[in-house]
Amino acid sequence: MEPMGRLTPSALSTKDLPWQILWNKEKCTLCGSCAAVCPVRAIDLGVHRKRTLQVPVGLETRSGNLVSIYHGIDQRTDPAHACMGCGMCTMVCPNGAIAPMRSNEIDKLRFHINQNGEPRRRGGRRNNPDSVLDKIKFVRISMLTDPALDAGRHEFELRTLLGRVLPPDEMLKVSRESGWMPPVREIYPLVIGSMSFGALSPNMWEGLQMGVTYLNEELGMPVRICTGEGGCPPRLLKSRFIKYVILQIASGYFGWDEIIHSLPQMKEDPCAIEIKYGQGAKPGDGGLLMWYKVNKLIAAIRGVPQGISLPSPPTHQTKYSIEEAVAKMIQSMSMAWGFRVPVYPKISATSTAMAVLNNLTRNPYAAGLAIDGEDGGTGAAYNVSMDHMGHPIASNLRDAYLTLVKLGKQNEIPLFAGGGVGKNGNLAANAAALIMLGASGVQTGKYVMQAAAGCLGSESDRCNVCNIGVCPKGITSQDPRLDRRLDPEKVAERLVDMYVSFNTELKKIVAPLGRSTSLPIGMSDALGISDADAARRLNIKYVL
Repeated sequence: MEPMGRLTPSALSTKDLPWQILWNKEKCTLCGSCAAVCPVRAIDLGVHRKRTLQVPVGLETRSGNLVSIYHGIDQRTDPAHACMGCGMCTMVCPNGAIAPMRSNEIDKLRFHINQNGEPRRRGGRRNNPDSVLDKIKFVRISMLTDPALDAGRHEFELRTLLGRVLPPDEMLKVSRESGWMPPVREIYPLVIGSMSFGALSPNMWEGLQMGVTYLNEELGMPVRICTGEGGCPPRLLKSRFIKYVILQIASGYFGWDEIIHSLPQMKEDPCAIEIKYGQGAKPGDGGLLMWYKVNKLIAAIRGVPQGISLPSPPTHQTKYSIEEAVAKMIQSMSMAWGFRVPVYPKISATSTAMAVLNNLTRNPYAAGLAIDGEDGGTGAAYNVSMDHMGHPIASNLRDAYLTLVKLGKQNEIPLFAGGGVGKNGNLAANAAALIMLGASGVQTGKYVMQAAAGCLGSESDRCNVCNIGVCPKGITSQDPRLDRRLDPEKVAERLVDMYVSFNTELKKIVAPLGRSTSLPIGMSDALGISDADAARRLNIKYVL
């Protein structure tokens, strides 16, 4: 606290903070665990001075003051160290003597958080709990006309295709003329979205890779994971497990020197190459890995000096049009792997997405299109971008699919949708709704962090410090003292549990439709919603 008489504009009381720390003096044993584990150093062990009134016993003694000294907990009130409500102090306290509490005051901290001319950045998603996907119902149930299937005992082929699927006549013509066929991969429809080695901690990244490998090799589920921008460790590039990985190349090209140099030693081809042009949480803006997280290992993999911030340009700087960017990047990446690997772009959900899609339909090397909606999360986005920019994924995906229907190419170019899928916990229902709106598969990121690693972030701005490397669980931290809190094997175990439960729930949704050998892609007659405007916009049934 600032001394009395010298207050600054940023001087606050604990009542001005969004989170207040409740401390029980009687239970506390002053072990210091809470102060040691706090990722933002919001609490300190302090010395307190307590004054009590001394009541006179008789006429001989005068009234006075008694001063006692005791040790306890102090909450810091400067905005840089404001409590974020992660609750780590409560988790480690052996006596239950401390806990954060959400303030019932108006959050005045919002006017003080931008200091030194630097806007506050955060991880997480926009603070809007409403989701059109959660309002969609599955209204087509086969009972007597087409008998429904038994989700518990029937065999289902919940698979999708990543790659250009040519019509039979075109396929025959291409095979006769050149002998080359577009590469296609059969994968699971739920893809782990792009979270880079650098954004995630080494233990988190290793745990996800272990879980994906187990799902593929032990359970026979062809799950794929996207690397995000930043490359990946050389030992993964040169291992057989790279076939379960989608390598992403973005406008910063971080880590791609390492990937290109590893090409001659690769035992397997990667599953696909994703060229990122945009992200739903920050359309038209590049990524940013802040200097806090660029340690020696990350700097070596990305080919940059240690301890500097790594911003990506908003676009691929050498390309100046849709035609040039899409055509040249896709062709150059296809050539690097001898046209054996599917290559597709990832874009933000915007009104210009249809222009990109129209160009892809004329490019025989384009393996698909990934669209990221406005509810997507990232630790690299400004609040103003997350809260006020972007396009909802449901309507943008629907526009893209209906455009393909008009062109007669709905079964040729797969669409992958992401951005807020499962943000309220309804992962399987959201994914099924997007598939029936036209997606061949979905991508999810933060749900994986919450389910597989116990992320503490929430829509009410709880925690959300992914960007500065002080993640209390060690999920997004590059500090070894925090990273070691996370057990990679437990992450892998939780990831497997997540996918098995998702698989069960997805079967429960598609079984009543009578579908078992293929996903109900574009089966919009099975959808209904109680919002008339949304029903009209998505071209699905209005039910009330």
